[in-house]
Amino acid sequence: MKLLLVEDEKRMAQALCEILRLEKYDVDWRADGNSGMDAVLSGIYDLIVLDVMLPGMSGFEIARRARRKGIKAPILMLTAKGELDDKVNGLDSGADDYLTKPFMTKELLARLRALSRRNLSSADGSLTFGDISLNADTAELSCLTNGQTVRLSEKEYRILEYLIINRGQILTREQFAVKIWGYDSEAEYNNVEVYMSFTRRKLTFVGAKTEIKAVRGIGYELRCTDV
Repeated sequence: MKLLLVEDEKRMAQALCEILRLEKYDVDWRADGNSGMDAVLSGIYDLIVLDVMLPGMSGFEIARRARRKGIKAPILMLTAKGELDDKVNGLDSGADDYLTKPFMTKELLARLRALSRRNLSSADGSLTFGDISLNADTAELSCLTNGQTVRLSEKEYRILEYLIINRGQILTREQFAVKIWGYDSEAEYNNVEVYMSFTRRKLTFVGAKTEIKAVRGIGYELRCTDV
């Protein structure tokens, strides 16, 4: 799960990044509103955590612009303010939830888990689409119609997770390269094609009718029309 943290308090941000990475989140950190806005608009994040008071641009404004641009990733707003009007402002700006500082780490993690599951998961917390289910705890892919399962590699899991979360969208090779390997990676685009092939084989192995379709000249999307 790829997460963006936009927080200008360096010590807090470093501590949160360490905690979140221990919880298996792939975290990027931005320390000001303008660079945070640029990162949000990249569209590669599954979860966004925004501080309200930021240099350059407030968290409220980032959330408003993100929603206007069609960014659908859940947004958790962090604020030192506890007044009702500030909470309402955050939600009206497009945030899905808010957390008032200071907060307990357990509560933050619980809120993030709830946001990541919203509208995407089944009752047991696994991600589902068509006739497939993806278990985050075991990194297993299952076919819902025949019960067949297979273990996925980290990158195979993240490819399917990204496709399921962005169901109905065509995702480019560039988006996959940044999403799976990161901004600073020297991975080439043929790596995307190689791992996409591996992931397709796993879908075939479990007998799924859900497929990763290549859209010529654009990218990939997840389709399931025969369930």
